[in-house]
Amino acid sequence: MEYQWPSGIKRTRQREDVFRVLTQAEEPMTAMEIYHRVVAETKDTNYAISTIYRSLSAFEEHNLIEKTTLMGEDMAVYEWKREQHKHYAICLNCRRKIPLKECPMEHIPICTNLDEFTITGHKLELYGYCKGCQSQEKNN
Repeated sequence: MEYQWPSGIKRTRQREDVFRVLTQAEEPMTAMEIYHRVVAETKDTNYAISTIYRSLSAFEEHNLIEKTTLMGEDMAVYEWKREQHKHYAICLNCRRKIPLKECPMEHIPICTNLDEFTITGHKLELYGYCKGCQSQEKNN
């Protein structure tokens, strides 16, 4: 899917680079992963990690990215908000993020007094071991 530059955000080369990486990414990424991908793609070694964080902050202020801290992680991960949100199964060994085919929350009745609460969103991560890590354990 092709994304258009978001209105209301100043367009700079650095923000364009972060925008491109985020909109092409297939899973959430840390700021450091975004930094490494930007440097690899642009061959520009003059980037600073603070530039990445400033770009992420601008996108976050305009509610264009999802920022999440996954269980057992020290760093937040970032993902461009798409029409359909995603949930992941995350391997506790290799940290691989496997997207779920659909949102499990769509099939779960919400047990709350909705007169007193309006749901505006949700987050869900499943934790376990991917097939590769499971087979490594069996071989050890």
